Amino acid sequence: MRARLAIKSSGVNVALREIVLRNKPAEMLGISTKATVPVLQLPDGTVLDESWDIVHWATSIADPNNLASNSTLVEQANALIHINDHSFKQHLDHYKYADHFPEKTALEYRALGEEFLRQLETLLTTNTFLLDKNPCLADIGIFPFIRQFAHVDIDWFRQTPYPKLHAWMDYYLSSELFASIMSKYKPWSVDDTELIF
Repeated sequence: MRARLAIKSSGVNVALREIVLRNKPAEMLGISTKATVPVLQLPDGTVLDESWDIVHWATSIADPNNLASNSTLVEQANALIHINDHSFKQHLDHYKYADHFPEKTALEYRALGEEFLRQLETLLTTNTFLLDKNPCLADIGIFPFIRQFAHVDIDWFRQTPYPKLHAWMDYYLSSELFASIMSKYKPWSVDDTELIF
């Protein structure tokens, strides 16, 4: 989702191929051995198969919303994304799919993930967005994961003592940018006309 947010924000056009992960096309497997989404193949044949790399690529091509215009904020965003992607994401997956990870209960996994929510709430008491008064890479890079975490048990999330985080998430949920990436697409097949995203 963050790759799509960055691409839409940048205004860069890409060909979109919606993939069903249980039925991965050979064309995808031929360019990415990871066989996970997203995958972006550039005109020169370079393949980006990490969403954060796609975010950086999109904003390096065009950044009309100044998400990556401040190099200090980009460094801070990269550090926050590292925590998100390497610690919080694991807690999110364990919380969301607790049946597959019986070492702890869903509530214990949720408590581990909640440590990151507290960190974000603290950041949001200083700024409207995670690192500044305006959105930056950290916001679009982390929002999709907080959305997932919240929706495991939205009633619980809504009563948590994180009003700034709730407002921040609601800002993105009600944004035109978010709405613009949430259209449903039929799974791609080799005979399809190219769909520009």
